[in-house]
Amino acid sequence: MCLVLLGWRVHPEYRLIVAANRDEYYTRATESMRWWPEVRGLLAGRDLGATATGRAPTSMPGTWLGVARDEHRFATVTNVRAPQENRAGARSRGALLMDFLRGVAGPEKFVRATAAAPDDYNGYNLLVSDLETLWWHSNRSALTPVELPPGLHGLSNGALLGSANAVGDAIIHTDTGAAPWPKVREGLRGLGAVIAADPRDVDGYFAVLADRTIAPDDELPSTGRTLADERALSARFIASTLHGTRCSTVLLVREDGGYEIAERSFTQLGRRAGEVSLTGRLRLPS
Repeated sequence: MCLVLLGWRVHPEYRLIVAANRDEYYTRATESMRWWPEVRGLLAGRDLGATATGRAPTSMPGTWLGVARDEHRFATVTNVRAPQENRAGARSRGALLMDFLRGVAGPEKFVRATAAAPDDYNGYNLLVSDLETLWWHSNRSALTPVELPPGLHGLSNGALLGSANAVGDAIIHTDTGAAPWPKVREGLRGLGAVIAADPRDVDGYFAVLADRTIAPDDELPSTGRTLADERALSARFIASTLHGTRCSTVLLVREDGGYEIAERSFTQLGRRAGEVSLTGRLRLPS
């Protein structure tokens, strides 16, 4: 994923609200959100360009966002954009999610064990939860792992966490004191507005994710890409001919364990390619 906007315990009826965009090359082989035949109870997209070992082409695919129904687990990941640091032999970040979703270690134990080997992967932001606690870890930040408090939280492709301390609160902060990227800042404001108006509004969350506004030049990050690239990548929804938003996902988990998840897929220039919508129930921790 390249933008994750998340509401954690910010509404009395909803434990978790997620609105996220996955940005990727259009040529990368992908399957939309589905139940996996190989893993009982796993609901996730399938990244066929990355395997659970990160190497063997016959291994299980990786994922960018998933839910483990019976173990009441949620996980998602973004890359940290630093082209000069990427290593071809690093393990897949999609495999990292699979380790958590299929594993037995709780969120804190998992992220602390992962943090002990920061060079196994290229840069990432990781969010994992057992729907009792929520943890963020980035292997490009000295400040993590961090258990996230109730509130609005957002990630993009920098090793920064953007947060708002209440629904609709315009005060945005990060633990580093650095300003979050504009797409995160404005995305959190949009997320908070939808939650405050109607937390059930799936189309409202998709509208937040669909915004194509380019950030002003003086707010662009410097990640090693050209100025033209930084401009294009600064939008919440990226539409181009080679690389862009491949899917938008909305996940709502109620306090009674009922959930709704919807995913819209896109091709070049942001053309709609399909939609998946599923409902069910998770076994939440007592």
